[in-house]
Amino acid sequence: MRVALLNDTSAEDFSEQLLTIGNGRVPVDESSGLISFPQNFCNFVSSKDELINKVFPNIITNYKNNEWLSEQAILAAKNKDVDDLNYIIQNEIIGTMHSFKSIDSVTNEDAATNYPIEFLNSLDVPGLPPHNLRLKVASVVIMLRNINQPKLCNGTRLVVSKLMNNVIYATILKGKFEGEEVLIPRIPMIPTDMPFEFKRLQFPIRLAFAMTINKSQDQSLKVCGLNLENPCFSHGQLYVACSRVGRPSALFVLAPDNKTKNVVYHKVLN
Repeated sequence: MRVALLNDTSAEDFSEQLLTIGNGRVPVDESSGLISFPQNFCNFVSSKDELINKVFPNIITNYKNNEWLSEQAILAAKNKDVDDLNYIIQNEIIGTMHSFKSIDSVTNEDAATNYPIEFLNSLDVPGLPPHNLRLKVASVVIMLRNINQPKLCNGTRLVVSKLMNNVIYATILKGKFEGEEVLIPRIPMIPTDMPFEFKRLQFPIRLAFAMTINKSQDQSLKVCGLNLENPCFSHGQLYVACSRVGRPSALFVLAPDNKTKNVVYHKVLN
């Protein structure tokens, strides 16, 4: 769909190359288990700084443009890479950094002595906001919970417009409610994939200049960066990441030796 709307000959080739990645038809080097990207499929960069500059050029002058912010993002397979990129990009924005610390507690009072507050604060769990959420006005964030469907859903990207102690004002960047200002409160969240149960009271958002590939599904972008220093690890991730844009000129890739893993389970496709 993204490709068809562009009416671009390079986009047509890009579409066919995407299918070879999605179907697992790109040749795999038997010794390394890696693939080389199809010819003229993307633009390679050699460092994180170059990747950021290609995807967010002149961010110091452009960060107040919500439409511009909505159209670019950097994707990575692992949260660590995403967090590092978000930290670097947010520091480029002019403004005061605000720190919001969560209130963490064990739901079972009898187990409280086994899990000190300091330990709970140190946990950085996928799908939860960090204990110390650091934000600036004009930071791009993504919702981690459904709190006002269909307007505020898990995966909605927004830009912060005002920061207060117990509520954040933000503007929706894309979709049916694009441009609408919303209020994001602190809410209690309980992760489901932990060996014990604890609750975190925090704003249900994370920074989203960069996102995990899984979080990027259903997002359409004009410019997409892909950090593959840590390669994709699950079925179809590489295809999902590359297909956020519709032509090769819009895709910038950081990958060691310009090679990466393409995990495809052929039984799933049959």
